[in-house]
Amino acid sequence: MASSQQSARPRKAEPVLITQAEPSLVEQHAARKKRYVITMAVRAVSLVLAAATYQILWLAIVFAVLGTVLPWIAVVMANDRPPKKKLDAHRYVPPRPDRILEAPARERRVIEGGRVIDG
Repeated sequence: MASSQQSARPRKAEPVLITQAEPSLVEQHAARKKRYVITMAVRAVSLVLAAATYQILWLAIVFAVLGTVLPWIAVVMANDRPPKKKLDAHRYVPPRPDRILEAPARERRVIEGGRVIDG
């Protein structure tokens, strides 16, 4: 039987995320480095495959082009920040037309040229 001071569930060691903040710059940099290394590894494999498939010309050309273009793509991806998350902010929503309260007709007044005209 659990007492009032003991929880029935074990506590988690990680804190609960309560913010929409972006990952830290260190985490973003680590993710970009990882993406760069993976892209360059694919480039190395494609160059090896281009050399291994030299007898099938069209396949060797595909792998060679891939190995030539991937460094540029890797650098562009490594220098790019992650996209900002689209937040679902609490925005003003005007009331629905059926929920708008109208003033009674006798209380409507119009001011023209310094005079108050009753509606």
